[in-house]
Amino acid sequence: MVDKDALEQTALRLIATLPVGKTLAPADIAQEVGGKAADQWGPLMQPLRRIVVRLAKEGRLVIYRKGAPADPDDFKGVYRLGPVRID
Repeated sequence: MVDKDALEQTALRLIATLPVGKTLAPADIAQEVGGKAADQWGPLMQPLRRIVVRLAKEGRLVIYRKGAPADPDDFKGVYRLGPVRID
């Protein structure tokens, strides 16, 4: 069973600790929650994607695709996550 709260809390915690200008691979979050073996963290990737899309829509993190902020409703492929920047 997927612990969605653990995924969300871990995502927010890891993103909050990133150095300025750095992003995080979603697999890093899944591995932190599920373990390092692919059969442990792999099944967490789809639930994690749904969680980070919701968090991005809430303005709590940014989804990056090819180094640029991506629309949480319309992105495909490899993505990374980062904190919301207040300029």
